[in-house]
Amino acid sequence: MILDSRTLQSTPESGARAGYDGAKRRKGSKVHLAVDTLGQLLALRIPPANEQDQDQVAALAEQVQKVTGESVEVAFVDQGYTGESAARQAEQHGIRLEEVKHTEAKKGFILLPRRWVVERSFGWMARFRRLSRDYERLSTVLAGFHFIAFVCLMLPTAMKALAASGVSMN
Repeated sequence: MILDSRTLQSTPESGARAGYDGAKRRKGSKVHLAVDTLGQLLALRIPPANEQDQDQVAALAEQVQKVTGESVEVAFVDQGYTGESAARQAEQHGIRLEEVKHTEAKKGFILLPRRWVVERSFGWMARFRRLSRDYERLSTVLAGFHFIAFVCLMLPTAMKALAASGVSMN
C-alpha cells in the first residue's frame, strides 16, 4: 500500500473541527489515504490538519488489514509517516514502513517510485468539486463523499471487465 495525505481548506461549515497545518499554512482537515498499487482506495482517515501524520498510521494500518484480509506487508510512505512510533504502530499490524525519499535537491516535480500512485489518486479526486474543500460539518460525510468518488472512478473499469468476460449487462 501507499500512504499520503493532503490538506483540505476549511469553510464556515467545517471550521469547528478544523486545525491549522503549519507546513501548508492552511486551516482545515487532512485527508489521509491508503491506496493499493493500482491507486484504488483501501482506507481513509480525516482528522484536523494539526494532527501529525505519523499518529494516523495505526488506524490506517488496522483498516487496511481488515479490508485486505491481513495481506498487506509493505507500506510506501513519505517522511511525514516515519519515526519510531509510526514504525511500531505499523509493525503491530504486520506492515513494514518503507520511506520513499527524494534522491536530489527538489527542483519542480520529481516522479517518486511508488508514491506517484497515491498522487494520481489525489488527482482523480480533483475531478469532484465537492472534494476541493472541506464543505461538510461532519468528517464522516466528507469520508463518504471520498468513497462515492472512488466508486464512480472504478465503475467504468468494472463494467469493461464484465463486458470482456462475456457477462450480459441486460
